[in-house]
Amino acid sequence: MNPARTDGDLWVVIPAAGLGTRMAADRPKQYLMLAGRTVLEHTLACFAEHPRVRGIVLAIALDDPFWPDLVLDVALPVHVVPGGEERAESVLNALDLLAALGQPSDWVLVHDAARPNLAREDLDRLVAEVEQDAVGGILAVPVRDTMKRADEEGRIARTEPRDGLWHALTPQMFRLGLLRGCLQRALEEGVRVTDEASALEYAGLHPLLVEGRADNIKITRPEDLELAEFFLTRRQA
Repeated sequence: MNPARTDGDLWVVIPAAGLGTRMAADRPKQYLMLAGRTVLEHTLACFAEHPRVRGIVLAIALDDPFWPDLVLDVALPVHVVPGGEERAESVLNALDLLAALGQPSDWVLVHDAARPNLAREDLDRLVAEVEQDAVGGILAVPVRDTMKRADEEGRIARTEPRDGLWHALTPQMFRLGLLRGCLQRALEEGVRVTDEASALEYAGLHPLLVEGRADNIKITRPEDLELAEFFLTRRQA
């Protein structure tokens, strides 16, 4: 397969319509305070000063009471679209907007709203490696822990070999037209995709794995917030 051309603008899509029920907080996790700012503000800051990024599209829940009060300090254009019930629907809504703003050959970085600790060197490495690829790719880290398969009773059924297994992270980077088409197909055919790479896999494609840092954690549970603050403050220091 021939390498993709390196032309095309670079856009960021952040699905931020989730409720984050596992945090057991009074608000969605993207609006929790972290080192003096909300989680979402830290996440936006990961892209705000990147010279290649043309703009950011946020997918926000229609009844979100916190978004209107958030004051963003971001020089880039920030567009807002309605979020869907599932992640894929939110991302597709954002891609529909970008289809009117950009070109099918533009690149899109899809990033979790609750991953505020993306390192600039990881972002630069992802962009540099993926824009040479015909399919696209994602940040990921190799699995280091022993992996167990559970049975229906919650007992260990077997140990799974971890060779070749990776934890999928974000950003995930694909061409606008390609990703939009793959997501549309998956949704129309009732296929549940948990990340953008899954939509391309369903279409028979094989995205590139780009190794990133393990501290690019997703805030899901209360203890993750403390860990994310530790990583952020250590980096700032």
